[in-house]
Amino acid sequence: MPTVPLSKILAPAFEQRYGVPAVNVFNALSMAAVLDAAEEVRSPVIVQTSVKTVRQVGSPVIMAMWRALTRDITVPVALHLDHCPDRALITECLEAGWNSVLFDAHHLTVEENQRQTVEVVAEARRHGADVEGEIEAITGVEDGHGSDEPGERQSLEIQVRYLEATGVDVFAPALGNAHGMYKQAPTLDFDRVSALVERHPVPIALHGGSGLSDAQFHEMIARGTAKVNISTALKLAFMGSGLAHLKECETTGKWEPVLLFAAQESAMRDLVTGLAHTFGSAGRA
Repeated sequence: MPTVPLSKILAPAFEQRYGVPAVNVFNALSMAAVLDAAEEVRSPVIVQTSVKTVRQVGSPVIMAMWRALTRDITVPVALHLDHCPDRALITECLEAGWNSVLFDAHHLTVEENQRQTVEVVAEARRHGADVEGEIEAITGVEDGHGSDEPGERQSLEIQVRYLEATGVDVFAPALGNAHGMYKQAPTLDFDRVSALVERHPVPIALHGGSGLSDAQFHEMIARGTAKVNISTALKLAFMGSGLAHLKECETTGKWEPVLLFAAQESAMRDLVTGLAHTFGSAGRA
């Protein structure tokens, strides 16, 4: 199955109330692990790249990796540009073949954010791509973007007006969630999801999923959160498994990079298969 639009992945998830893992990758090994996990448990998956990763690796290299790794894929997959305030980079990625982008303009006034998002949606449509919108800051710094200070929340009326005007395919409100690992259990605003979905049925994106409890995931998904972002947890699986393997190498005196990569790939794959079962997306492809 070729890469499909993000909206086609999220529409059944939103209707049937399951969540789709949206996982930030950073190299070919992590991309392969996420895709292999999706195949293993027959789950749709959204592969995400941060602005930092695109700039470090380069859009041509990422797209070459993506096309090679998805050539024989049999589950629905989408390639998404996460949290991007740079209109030029959005254009670059859309032209290269990304089929979904998050235009992150929460730093602008709502009016200017809305005006530019309308333009981004029109640009994305010309490429057959979808758009995630955001008008509130998600607390926490991720890959150089964001702030540890909570941002201003907008009223339901302002959010609905933005959704109606822009026609974004998925919406990322502030819900008490945060990027990175939580220092203490967050208090999530489940009712905010329900209110938005009731007024304007659109799939909701939950950012800052790393470290939430299964019960919190289940409640968010039941209320209309169809896209669940995971970034930090994959990095921890990659780094933690690598560190453990290197300590073992130090003890045995045997150093083989291929075995290191295998340990890291296995840890990341196990994480994503577990998430698919937790979110209810396993077996949906």
